[in-house]
Amino acid sequence: MQKKKTNILLAMIAIVVAGTAATTPSHPTFRNLKVLPQDISEKQLDSIMGTYNTALKVNCDFCHSKEMNAFPMNTPTGRLDFAADNNMKEEARKMMRLTININKTYFNQDSIKKADHLLNVVTCNTCHRGNPFPAHE
Repeated sequence: MQKKKTNILLAMIAIVVAGTAATTPSHPTFRNLKVLPQDISEKQLDSIMGTYNTALKVNCDFCHSKEMNAFPMNTPTGRLDFAADNNMKEEARKMMRLTININKTYFNQDSIKKADHLLNVVTCNTCHRGNPFPAHE
């Protein structure tokens, strides 16, 4: 009798675990993406962020704020809160929209497929060239 109860319990646990695994998305869900697609893969997101780091010669904490501890009050944890908004992230979003709009408007305006080298003619590096705050000319 005890063995039967154990087997039933193990079967129920297996069903719960299998159900959880089946409903877990195959890709992570990122919070607070406002310009990038919600279903972006982690590899794609990391690649894009790495491109920004290189073009501006900055680290992730240039745009992303540090997580804060509740106790002691408002002390940084050392980890970044990638979902939190701040002024620099809003500026970065404006720049992302700007480059997307320029490329779409001026380099992909017709229905004829463009050559691969024309798909993203304008990038962050076009203006920034390794400077987080490019000079205005």
